Amino acid sequence: MTDLAVRSRAYTPSANVSQLKESATVAVSARAKALRASGRQVIDLGVGEPDFDTPAFIRRAAQRAIDAGATRYTAMEGILPLRQAIARDATELALAPNPWSDPADRPSAPVTEGQVVVSTGSKQSLFNACFVLFGAGDEVLVPTPSWTSYYEMIALARATAVPVLGEPERGLKVTAEQLAASATPRTRGVILNSPCNPTGAVYSGEELAAILELAAARDWWVISDEIYLQITYDAPAPSALQLARSRDRLVVVNGVAKSHAMTGWRIGWAISPPAVARAMTALQSHTTSNAAAVSQHAALAALTERDEAEVAVRAMVDRFRTRRDAAIAMLREAPGLRFVHPDGAFYLYLDVGQVPTADGDAGTAFARYVLDRHDVAVVPGSAFLTPRWVRLAYAAPDDQVAAGLSRVVAAYGDLVGAAG
Repeated sequence: MTDLAVRSRAYTPSANVSQLKESATVAVSARAKALRASGRQVIDLGVGEPDFDTPAFIRRAAQRAIDAGATRYTAMEGILPLRQAIARDATELALAPNPWSDPADRPSAPVTEGQVVVSTGSKQSLFNACFVLFGAGDEVLVPTPSWTSYYEMIALARATAVPVLGEPERGLKVTAEQLAASATPRTRGVILNSPCNPTGAVYSGEELAAILELAAARDWWVISDEIYLQITYDAPAPSALQLARSRDRLVVVNGVAKSHAMTGWRIGWAISPPAVARAMTALQSHTTSNAAAVSQHAALAALTERDEAEVAVRAMVDRFRTRRDAAIAMLREAPGLRFVHPDGAFYLYLDVGQVPTADGDAGTAFARYVLDRHDVAVVPGSAFLTPRWVRLAYAAPDDQVAAGLSRVVAAYGDLVGAAG
């Protein structure tokens, strides 16, 4: 066979990725950027990324680390001071008094650095956990709507994601009873996310405790994605670390991307039983190796320079709260436009099911219309397996959020009014 013939043969995806779908949230952001580059004044409410600069004290710490020579390989699981800081914070969270559970019902042992694996973002931490915990024949329950990558990560682990749809009356959150009804003898775990992407809903202590009790009774693994834990408005969001009666089958994932405006630094981590941590470290050693050294030192500053971090995080959350409140006031003036009340994260989830469409995917039809006709990018709910919804992110400057949401409300009125 000639070289030309080899080069011209069509690419056939391997079985590993043949069913893999592109991230819809990334695709929407890329489309918005392309339209902006062509000269259109697109307002991007699709991207799930804080619009703030990384705080100056973190940037200075990174520069000091560069000057000190932090440019080489680190330990595969992360530098020891960072893992110690993560373990310290997790221990304080797990052992502190809280209104949701009795300390006697929780493990008293501290979280140790041997339970912490630092990765290139919480996305890799989640993938690592799925890959070492689940395999062919396993089923994993996913409260739905949930972040689109959960389903793909589970599939890449050769397991089967089982969506469990929440009720709109409950903010699209699921109950322990719903999870139990969706389980089979093949169920091996559940992925939780609170505050939730895409809805902004927050599970109460009672709701989360009931799910953890069910998982313990059924011997399931629980992966708790808590990347938005510090971004709440009306009340703190409980962590699985604060409620679990045992940590033996619990993996908690977090990072600095959302809370400290550090998405591009790519630092996340998983806290798990030591055997799972060792497995994730081994997996990481054959894929990405360690997370970037400079980024680890930046994250260390975010966790250890507490006074500066508290001021920066509070200022960002306060700005998000102002945007959220203004957005809710605007939505309440839009007749017939139902939405999930966001108690955390920085998303609005709107029910556009009344928009006429031939294929039943109202969210995609609406997202296409509002981008093509009104220059606003939003994410269709089909990305989260709820096709009658769309997700908007208020992680954009105040004036853009207000203008973009105004256009979205107007577009909904145009489409539904024309149908009526």
